[in-house]
Amino acid sequence: MKISIIRSKFKKVFIVLFWVFIWEIVAGRINQEIYLPSPFSTCKAFYRLLFIKDTYRTILFSSYRTIFGFILSCFWGIVLGYFCGINDFLYDLFNPFISTLRTVPVMSIIIIALLWFQDTHVPVFVAFLMGFPILWINTVMGIKNTDKKLLEMCKVYQVKKLRVIQSVYFPSALPYIKSAMISALGIGWKVTSAAEVLSLPKYSIGRFLYDSKVYLEVPDLFAWTVMIVILSFLFEKTLMGLLDTKSSKIDTHRENPL
Repeated sequence: MKISIIRSKFKKVFIVLFWVFIWEIVAGRINQEIYLPSPFSTCKAFYRLLFIKDTYRTILFSSYRTIFGFILSCFWGIVLGYFCGINDFLYDLFNPFISTLRTVPVMSIIIIALLWFQDTHVPVFVAFLMGFPILWINTVMGIKNTDKKLLEMCKVYQVKKLRVIQSVYFPSALPYIKSAMISALGIGWKVTSAAEVLSLPKYSIGRFLYDSKVYLEVPDLFAWTVMIVILSFLFEKTLMGLLDTKSSKIDTHRENPL
């Protein structure tokens, strides 16, 4: 067991080092940091950011915007997804709107949001609007795939509606919701940063990305990009841990919902 874990970690480290090596080769061939800085230059810029006080303030505010938009998308996506999953009329009513929302370009939504909201609220709105369809669709799928025989048994034994939701519908939809939440959080970081680049709130990663581009500080641009990747990875891992804990608790009651 320990050997397999060591091999798995070694494999991951090897893959990372392989692509860093490729990056170094390409950067060396180009030999112009204005186009592609080397991994060393990027790490040097990243290290420098760690000793700037505004870096942590920026991370805090950008994380707040991402998480707040993510929470809003989870709440409304799951709640509306549940009602649309059990009611065909509501599903037919909301489905065209959700389908349209999925096809609208992110940049269009950001520009519209710039007309509607203050600069600090634009990233939150965009993160919400991008995550909401994912949560809605997966919740509807989870509800509609609930075991029909189990629902019939609940009807025969006249189980209360709240108990059916808690012990039948929710456990059935949970794997779908879990997958949607992880995807929505990852997308949330991307669209929040993109919205920040255009709206330019005072403390935001997007503002630093924009400034790096304007002043041609390409290593800083790459360093902030790496920062976004790391933050997204850490938040996704944390969310997965919380969801796995919740799932294990629900599974203990799943076999006997009545």
